[in-house]
Amino acid sequence: MTTTLWVVLAVLITLALAWAYSTAQRLDKLHVRTDRSRAALEAALNRRAAVIAVLVPEVAPDARSAEEAGLVPGAFDSRIQRERSLNKKIAAVGNIDSSELADANARVMLAVRFYNDAVADTRAIRLRPIVRILRLGGTAPLPEFFEFGEIQ
Repeated sequence: MTTTLWVVLAVLITLALAWAYSTAQRLDKLHVRTDRSRAALEAALNRRAAVIAVLVPEVAPDARSAEEAGLVPGAFDSRIQRERSLNKKIAAVGNIDSSELADANARVMLAVRFYNDAVADTRAIRLRPIVRILRLGGTAPLPEFFEFGEIQ
């Protein structure tokens, strides 16, 4: 009886450790995916800013300002505010009919969608109570969503 109890306990501990290890590995992969998506989003935003600077020279300083802000985790507000300001100035200029700008806008919207999907997947696992109690997410900060509205 005692031997059976020890075997069952050993199996349960092994299963719990295997689950914790696989969850930590999954979280690591999700964080890598989030980081890659953020880099792709930043590249798409920078490309869009460059296209805007070429097509609409009067808003080129604002486009460069948005590009310089970067997309640093935990400090998205600066970039979001500059992008919103840029969108308002483009709207004030009027309808810009350019396939390059339409392509850049589409790429930004796709990059935002991919990034936010990666963030949602990461947060879904990171916010589980058992994952938080066991600190399986490590010391990585909780990723934040990128939402800045419609693109002109």
